[in-house]
Amino acid sequence: MLPKNILREIVLREDQFFRELDSSSYWLTRVFFLRLLGFVYFIAFFSLSRQLGPLIGANGLLPAHLYLDQIAAMSGGGWAALQAVPTLLWLHSADWFMYVLCYLGVALALALLAGHSSAVLLFLLWSLYLSLYHVGQIFYGYGWEILLLETGFLAIFLCPLVRGGLLPLSTPPPRAVFWLLRWVLFRVMFGAGLIKLRGDSCWLDLTCMIYHYETQPIPNPISWYLHQLPPIVHQAEVLLTHLVELVVPWFIFGPRRLRRSAGIVLALFQLLLIASGNLSWLNWLTLALCFACFDDDVLRRISPRRLVQRWQTLGEGEEGLVHKTAVYGLTVVVILLSIYPVINMVSPTQVMNQSFGSLHLVNTYGAFGHVGKERFEVVLQGTYDTTLDAATQWREYEFKCKPGDVQRRPCIVSPYHYRLDWQIWFAAMSDYARNPWLVHLVYKLLQDDEGALSLLDASPFDQGPPRFIRAELYRYQFTQLGDGNEAWWERQHVRSYLPPLALGNRALLRVIDSFGWPRAAP
Repeated sequence: MLPKNILREIVLREDQFFRELDSSSYWLTRVFFLRLLGFVYFIAFFSLSRQLGPLIGANGLLPAHLYLDQIAAMSGGGWAALQAVPTLLWLHSADWFMYVLCYLGVALALALLAGHSSAVLLFLLWSLYLSLYHVGQIFYGYGWEILLLETGFLAIFLCPLVRGGLLPLSTPPPRAVFWLLRWVLFRVMFGAGLIKLRGDSCWLDLTCMIYHYETQPIPNPISWYLHQLPPIVHQAEVLLTHLVELVVPWFIFGPRRLRRSAGIVLALFQLLLIASGNLSWLNWLTLALCFACFDDDVLRRISPRRLVQRWQTLGEGEEGLVHKTAVYGLTVVVILLSIYPVINMVSPTQVMNQSFGSLHLVNTYGAFGHVGKERFEVVLQGTYDTTLDAATQWREYEFKCKPGDVQRRPCIVSPYHYRLDWQIWFAAMSDYARNPWLVHLVYKLLQDDEGALSLLDASPFDQGPPRFIRAELYRYQFTQLGDGNEAWWERQHVRSYLPPLALGNRALLRVIDSFGWPRAAP
């Protein structure tokens, strides 16, 4: 271990380096960043609390306890299992315990949103979300999950250990942490730009935006209007995207004026993305990272007067040696852990949203490396009829937000996240064999399972469960402005996706048994 005087000298030199590199103050920046981070944490935990049981509960589509049993069997259990999947659910995987963790996360996120920030609070938020993320399985396979974990971990080092608040004088905002947040923002934006150049030729011939608004996971009403724009405008949108994602991110490491300008451009870009579709909290969290580009001199102009008055009474403040040492250690760790993400980012075989450790401390990101040219939707249909023929009357299930009824207006739900709607969008790109959870969903709907039905908008069956359920694949297209069609969508049948299944179907029961999912009571 280094002697205390040598350690102090190293830390002071590191602190002086960042002071010379950036003399701005970030008291107000920390307030804005943590408030928005608290909002994102709240949405993340609250949305999960509404879907946890039906998705990963003991009677859910992908039960968490069965997943942990598999991990324990593959790793040998004990410390190896904890290293592979670091989660508090190893203590207890019952539904009630998961709900306790989830609602505790909601409460702590609200506290952070209200301004009660501390390292302990932020560490608990990060630990809780890491625990739930690791048992979410395919329903948590999105880039904004690991982005929240990486950002949330860095935020721990922005605050005092226990006694925090809006403007805690005992712990001035560490400049080094804001540089690390800019590094996250750079990887989010630049990684997204690189994956577009490598992933789909439509980003090079400037045609991707002709398809994007229609084929994105969950379009909103504005998506319909943007889709109607002429091709020349869509080509300009692609050029703007390349500029914002490949050029602007470099300026966030530049001098103050360039950094502020880059922050404004990136923030406006995120607001445009929020308006044009439902991408969960990805853009909201990226917007929080954009605040790292702004210092107090900028933010005081948009801050409440009382907050500015409190800020103006603050002195320079002085970080304690322990906090400075922790920030210095964090900086070193992030630099070392950035090696593999950078290699992946510059590689011709770049992988989107890739982690390089089970704690997800430093990751690579990307979005829409491939843009679908056609939109396909899996439509679940059931019937009371006992005989299946051309006269069978099929009724359709509606999901919360994804396209179904062509007359239904697209929803506005961001930053809330309907995980089943997103996952069935991916399922339409493959087949049911690669999506066994969908077969499990059908099995539950054949029983009128209350949890499964809560994930849908409404059941078309009010006289008990249907006798048969099938899945059909349709091609969806936006209707055109001025064509006299009052519907939002038009669709054409493509093929059968999943054949009609009844509750006692032997092939269906074999699938249920093979995954260890509980059977319906006789």
